[in-house]
Amino acid sequence: MQIQRIVTHHGGAHKDDLLACCVLAAKHGCPIVRRDPTPEELADVTVATVDIGGSHDPAQNNFDHHHFPREHPPTCSLSLVLDALGVYQDALQFCDWLEPAEWFDSRGPNRTAEWLGVPRRAVSQMGSPIDATLLRRFAAQPEHRPGETLYEYMRFVGQDLLDFLREVRESIDLVARTSQRWSVTAGSEVIETVFLPRGSDGDALPDEPSGSVARYIRAKGLEKVIGATVYPDRRGRGYGISRYEDDPRLDFSRLEGQPDVHFAHKTGFVCKTTATAPDRLRELIRLAVKS
Repeated sequence: MQIQRIVTHHGGAHKDDLLACCVLAAKHGCPIVRRDPTPEELADVTVATVDIGGSHDPAQNNFDHHHFPREHPPTCSLSLVLDALGVYQDALQFCDWLEPAEWFDSRGPNRTAEWLGVPRRAVSQMGSPIDATLLRRFAAQPEHRPGETLYEYMRFVGQDLLDFLREVRESIDLVARTSQRWSVTAGSEVIETVFLPRGSDGDALPDEPSGSVARYIRAKGLEKVIGATVYPDRRGRGYGISRYEDDPRLDFSRLEGQPDVHFAHKTGFVCKTTATAPDRLRELIRLAVKS
């Protein structure tokens, strides 16, 4: 159902309602009004109510969390909108800013700082004049319409977020379909490795192969298992080899001088090689294991 109008609360704006409106504006391109919704609007599926109205009913496009009980997990209006679109779990896992935003909106700055394990002042120290200006300008008008500068910027923000989540899911699924798991033994160490082959020229590759492999590992809950990743080098026909999460057993600077290694970072976290044969790639991992 195409939404014809978005209604959110008047007064001061917050990051969650602003971002929820950004996402809905990107999806539907309809006006945003800042006032209390009418009973008729709460019952109208073509009107989205955001962060106001006392109703969470995705089927009716009502996205308010303020009536949730105190013990409810931290949630904000953006969470509800993303969940209705089927992308909340990916957003929670791959948008590191989302969970703190949920805590801040539903628990306040003191509880958020405590949860993060940082001083209270650190929460405000991470603020940005970009955030402040957007929130202030959004709150300053009772209505925002397509074609206006702020509205179109909000639409960019929402579209970029949705595009990012779509690309993340597509790249994770691609890595899941095409990658291989290696167990590379070097002495007493076994380096569990994810290898993303280049494939034929017709096979699509993620725009950021290393990041896609890392997100796949995270999505599968393999963070404490994988030690290395091997992925196509975007600047050549060979591969990059990285230690995952700075696995202390690996130091790729040890590969400097190998004839098929044209770059080995001095800190040891990555190297680039013209090698393409899996046996040679596994051998390079063995050579990088600290003795």
